[in-house]
Amino acid sequence: MSANAQTMPPLAEAKTSTLPRLSQQTLQGTAATIPALALPGYLTSGADQSAQPGIGIVHLGPGAFFRGHQAWYTHQALKQGGDWRICAVALRSSDVSDALTPQDGLYTLAVMEQQTSYQLIGSVAEVLVAPKHFPQVLARLTAAATKYVTMTITEKGYCLNGAGVLDLQHADIVHDLQSFARDLNSCADSSQPKSAIGLLVKALQLRFTANVPPFVVISCDNLTDNGHKLKNALLTFAEKSSPALANWLKQQLISPCTMVDSITPATDDALRQAVAHELGLEDAWPIKREAFCQWVIEDILPADRPAWGKAGVIYASDVSAFEKAKLRLLNAPHSTMAYLGVLLGIETVYDAMQQPVLVRFLKALVEEEIQPSFQAPAELDVASYSADIFRRFENPSVRHLLAQIAWDGSQKLPMRLIPVIQDNLAAGRPIAKLALAIAAWCRFIRLRASQQAQGVTLVDPLAAQLLAVAAQCAEQANEPATEVALFLTLDAVFPPKLALDSRFVAALKNAYTSLDQLQLSTLALQLQQDGVSV
Repeated sequence: MSANAQTMPPLAEAKTSTLPRLSQQTLQGTAATIPALALPGYLTSGADQSAQPGIGIVHLGPGAFFRGHQAWYTHQALKQGGDWRICAVALRSSDVSDALTPQDGLYTLAVMEQQTSYQLIGSVAEVLVAPKHFPQVLARLTAAATKYVTMTITEKGYCLNGAGVLDLQHADIVHDLQSFARDLNSCADSSQPKSAIGLLVKALQLRFTANVPPFVVISCDNLTDNGHKLKNALLTFAEKSSPALANWLKQQLISPCTMVDSITPATDDALRQAVAHELGLEDAWPIKREAFCQWVIEDILPADRPAWGKAGVIYASDVSAFEKAKLRLLNAPHSTMAYLGVLLGIETVYDAMQQPVLVRFLKALVEEEIQPSFQAPAELDVASYSADIFRRFENPSVRHLLAQIAWDGSQKLPMRLIPVIQDNLAAGRPIAKLALAIAAWCRFIRLRASQQAQGVTLVDPLAAQLLAVAAQCAEQANEPATEVALFLTLDAVFPPKLALDSRFVAALKNAYTSLDQLQLSTLALQLQQDGVSV
């Protein structure tokens, strides 16, 4: 579970503080009452920055999840030594750079359980913004010292099509392929890619030309089979532009599959004030997350790596089993909760967990339709793992907005819910509850379309297409069968074979009808009328 993007009031709008701003210099002038809030030991070499650990990792997408997860693991690993600090690169927005650059990359992590604990994270050495600092970004990516590139760019950042391969018709990929060809023909390297894939291939081409080994590239996004899909996307791009580069990458590029998990809600002013009280300094953008944190990496990394294993990273021969368990037992009910919750007017995960009917439905969904759909890894007790997930949802200290979890549904459903439905249909298992989850997403799209006049936006890479379908639905005068048929034309979400499966269509129509004018007080009755026991 992750929130790879979040919003924060611009610094100019944040509440003014009379406290000094967090930085290495101001930290050295204060006596930390909490040891974990002192300047990290690997940075205590004083003003001589050259004596501090060097940069060995570039990370694309420095959102909240990265700073609560990979940056935290690397912070722990740096205590064991090594030049593994991070150059964080924002692909578009300068917000994180504006917040952290004056702080020397330092920020506070609040671990939110019954009692909150605080840590000062020092693994981020710099935050660059690709459009503003492109030469510096390219220099970092091509430096021999950079041995790893990690990524949290959300599912949509990989520019994949519905089949999970690089979308060669994607506008950013078309632009980058054309720019790449021009640069190769002119022996230039000045054009700036628009996509993460284009940026990485450009850097790898320069490393290839300079006879510098490729960096290890690690996807940390909730993308099924993420390492293989990332490598295939890079190879596809390279094959279209430079066969020699593609051949080199086939032989040398390492891109492990991973599974990541930790709830990381958006930062708010209450957190900033709490951190200021504990730290005695102003932190423009602290991060909060739950105590649970998990990172599983396919065991194919070279020996030259950060001491992530000592920080708790699990190296596994088969990540897919862990990944599937997380996608199905955690992400699937999480998304279902988000869409049903928004329809019911519920604001947060914790609030949703206070509604017994909704909780019973989610648990029944997991036990009856999700757990039977896959074989869990031998190391995982499915019942305990699922129970732990629901306990995590009940954490009162983590304010995780359902509206935020609902973002990018067109990218998430094909990973989290659609495969479960396909597997259950193939095995003759029930799908009524899963269909209700999909129907809730459809109704959520309708809701967001109706809220446009109030300034509520639909956050989704296919927003224009989804809103167009919603507008067509609005013209149907409450004809569920027609409206469901319109949603099923979205082949980026629904594979054609599934969209034509009469069992799925019937289940989705029944569920979609039951969610009309949904109210919490009638949820149980509506579900029971559709044969969905709670």
